[in-house]
Amino acid sequence: MPIPAASPEYTAAVPPPAQFNFAAHLFSLNAARAAKTAYIDDTLALNYGELETQARRFAAAMRAVGVHTEERVLLVMLDTVELPIAFLGALYAGIVPVVVNTLLTPADYVYMLTHSRARVVIASGAVLPAVSAALAEAQCEDCQLIVSQPASRSVPHEPQSVLADLIARAEPAPRAAQTGGDDIAFWLYSSGSTGKPKGTVHTHANLYWTVETYAKPILGIRENDIVFSAAKLFFAYGLGNGLSFPLSVGATTILMAERPTANAVFARLVQHRPTVFYGVPTLYASMMASPSLPARADVALRVCTSAGEALPREVGERFREHFGSDILDGLGSTEMLHIFLSNRPGAVEYGTTGRPVPGYEIELRDETGALVPDGEIGDLFIRGPSAAVMYWCNREKSRATFLGDWVKSGDKYRRLPGGAYVYAGRSDDMLKVSGQYVSPIEVEMVLMQHDAVLEAAVIGVDQGGLVKTCAFVVLKQTAVETSHNALAEQLKAFVKTRLAPHKYPRDILFVDDLPKTATGKIQRFRLRQQFQS
Repeated sequence: MPIPAASPEYTAAVPPPAQFNFAAHLFSLNAARAAKTAYIDDTLALNYGELETQARRFAAAMRAVGVHTEERVLLVMLDTVELPIAFLGALYAGIVPVVVNTLLTPADYVYMLTHSRARVVIASGAVLPAVSAALAEAQCEDCQLIVSQPASRSVPHEPQSVLADLIARAEPAPRAAQTGGDDIAFWLYSSGSTGKPKGTVHTHANLYWTVETYAKPILGIRENDIVFSAAKLFFAYGLGNGLSFPLSVGATTILMAERPTANAVFARLVQHRPTVFYGVPTLYASMMASPSLPARADVALRVCTSAGEALPREVGERFREHFGSDILDGLGSTEMLHIFLSNRPGAVEYGTTGRPVPGYEIELRDETGALVPDGEIGDLFIRGPSAAVMYWCNREKSRATFLGDWVKSGDKYRRLPGGAYVYAGRSDDMLKVSGQYVSPIEVEMVLMQHDAVLEAAVIGVDQGGLVKTCAFVVLKQTAVETSHNALAEQLKAFVKTRLAPHKYPRDILFVDDLPKTATGKIQRFRLRQQFQS
């Protein structure tokens, strides 16, 4: 079927020049928009002229404190205007920002500090206790701590440097570092849903390519958009949503420091009326189940996206019915930086992840490396211009993931005859029941079609040497008083009417919530530990 593009005038992207600095590229694009608002956070607004000036001051400040080209700066920062200032300022200086999760433990930060050998760590006040403890334990004597605070607040005297003061004292760096498109620009740590986070290394050109292949032709993002991402900037998905995409077209971005609960998101949707919204499936599900869901007339949504996990069909359909706006479910990864497989405006197929984004190729392969036919589950491989260079100091994992031009995603998919792709789960999560493969995602999607179910996660458990499926279920508020024994039997029967008999969950456990990474991915290994205990 023909796939309409969001921007019919879009043509294939021209590669960036050999000498290319992404921050300088953005500043050049927005030179005529100096007075236009670039960011609005919980306390401040920042226009494009101020963004460039403060980022260039940041670049000079990092040089002044002794950070050199290609050295790392760890950014443990909430989503306030200071984070894009620091990220772009580091790129401008040829310094490598490493944006990390703000919800981690001191032990996690110890690992990242020592692994990245960061020369400076910039921490928001809310995460300062965890970061300070990590610095003390890691004994990083040559790593300086800088405290980030919203610039409008008075900052009490601290023994550490304060970012706003350093920026205010510095003169803007006169020119960008002479970087190339293939030079290392920044790192992101993988979410850790399957083990130790990996330092994923990206280039200046990779940011450019995600804009030119996805943001413009698929989203049709434009200058008059107001964008809001519930996914944080430390997440690869969120970094594109809230930084490279809107800044590439001169749009305005809403930032939110607090946790993205349904009510927090509703407040921004109503107050700022964003036209582009980026969420994750668990958030969309909780939004649609909330009694505080705003009316269609109270928001201004034009297009919404989802990533991180597969979007349940019924959640997407209910969202469209209520708001009149589709959710474009897509698949991206830290290794590919953003979405490479996506539904399109005007051609959404709920229950699928859509089709390859222009500029990317997808293959599904079996255990021998042979291509699988339509309808069969295979390992997903991607080839495209935004692939990461490597995992830092992890040759074994790099060799297993980055295979020549191709990247092995670790996801299982099947392709429908019409060309759309359907998620079957992570390779590590696939189950073999009665000698046949079962996709946990497939069972979860069916469970979530039941009126009582808000969320579900399925794992395999060993029972007498045989693998059986077990479902962890979070109920909607309207169903919490129902007899769990009776409801469990109802759910088993419900699945049996929609899937092959061997796929229904033998055990159903009702829980208050599911363990997830900060990016919204369900941590099934924790559920396996919980079942065994």
